[in-house]
Amino acid sequence: MPGRLDPIGTSTKLMPRESEDDPASPVAGKGDNNGKINVAARVTSLQVTDLETREPQEYKLYKQRFVGLVALFLLNVVSGMTWAWFGPIANNTARDYNISLDQVNWLGNIFSIVYLPTAIALPSLIARYGLRITCIIGTVFLLLSAWVRYASTPNSLSSGWAYAFLVIGQLLAAFAQPVFQVIGPKYSETWFNLQGRTTATMILAIANPIGGALGQLISPIVGSTRNSILVIGIISTAVIPAVIFIGNTPPTPPTYIASQDSPSLSSLLRAMAGTQDPDTPAYMSIRERIDFAIMIAVFGVLVAGTNTFSILSDQYLSPAGYSSDVAGLMGATLFLSGVVSAIVTAPLFDRVFTHHLGLTCRVECPILAAGWLSLVWAVKPHNAGGLFAIMAIIGITSVTMLPVALELGCELTRNADGSSALLWASGNLFSIIFILSEGALRAGPNADPPLNMRKALIFNAAFICGFVVLTVVFRGKQARRQLDEQNIRESRREEAA
Repeated sequence: MPGRLDPIGTSTKLMPRESEDDPASPVAGKGDNNGKINVAARVTSLQVTDLETREPQEYKLYKQRFVGLVALFLLNVVSGMTWAWFGPIANNTARDYNISLDQVNWLGNIFSIVYLPTAIALPSLIARYGLRITCIIGTVFLLLSAWVRYASTPNSLSSGWAYAFLVIGQLLAAFAQPVFQVIGPKYSETWFNLQGRTTATMILAIANPIGGALGQLISPIVGSTRNSILVIGIISTAVIPAVIFIGNTPPTPPTYIASQDSPSLSSLLRAMAGTQDPDTPAYMSIRERIDFAIMIAVFGVLVAGTNTFSILSDQYLSPAGYSSDVAGLMGATLFLSGVVSAIVTAPLFDRVFTHHLGLTCRVECPILAAGWLSLVWAVKPHNAGGLFAIMAIIGITSVTMLPVALELGCELTRNADGSSALLWASGNLFSIIFILSEGALRAGPNADPPLNMRKALIFNAAFICGFVVLTVVFRGKQARRQLDEQNIRESRREEAA
């Protein structure tokens, strides 16, 4: 039957089919004394557990998963638009609201600051209330943010009051964004099987960059800053009804992992600290802990580089003679080129290059670092063609790695929402550091050219290149997938016997 997996019976030879997805398995994450995977021991333990405790289980796929995926995608896009909205119009916003560029930058910084505690709290919120209620909470904040921000637009307001409404509106929107980002890997794990999970994660991972690209394109072309704020308010309101199509859980799970409760974030933190009991499913080997720590650091600086460019794009480029419209187009080029690349590559990672996620990171990270480094010399007058090419290279490599990194986080930790929360929190923590530091590195009005950001570009490139060096020792071994494939081979041999 289309959209349906083989029913699972009481025989132990059939149960390991979906074991890759089993973070609650009593054998997941164990290793021998050298931190290597003991596949035979895991299979034996899993079979004993299945025989003694497991009831017959049937796995199913539902068409409703695509409806929810589209709804979550749209909400993620709009939250991404809100975050990047003021980047291309920073100079116009500063002039229209009679505020400084640093105050405009804080409209983006607010997202990163609020993101940290919100992302850490989300796994517990999802476990307590489920996917649907968590998304409804996010949409409430998104709707409130749109119209509080619009309350800043009357010309009769003083500069201080108008800026206060802007800040409060951005603060409310900042509570919504991590909901729709962090929940992505958990949604794909809950509703999709092994042949579609990476693609679903990709779709939700690129939704926020798509929103950033649309925000960079739309905000400079819809008129004044105040008209621009009205437009984002209308868009945010229009997308709110999509939340009713997000399902909590399917009636019958698509995989074994989807039928289990997710490990807690605290268990992941204990595993990272090396204090988790080796006999528990959350245990991580030394190699896995090192790799995930490298992922957190590198993912953080790469996300920060992209976030910072989105917020400071106008400030990077206007001293070199580029308009707000061109700055928006360059930001959109970065995101949209990456989106196209991710759409092409994610299904390949699902079905063809299933064991090459770690290799992808090791190959693409140096290319991405070289792209950011080249901006130090490329941001100059009359070099629009070169800048658009660099933006495309940065977008293709960085956005392609988003679903790869999120899936690798699940592979290394067996904890979808916990690993996603830590990775995105790292990105936003580094974003705060980057934006504040680069704002302080802006040249003075007497520089040549005035207010140029050359030192900020050097800071950006140096940080990214320094951290990307860590990928030399990164392995990203997909032990969970290897164990699953071993179980499938064992079950097929027993079926043929």
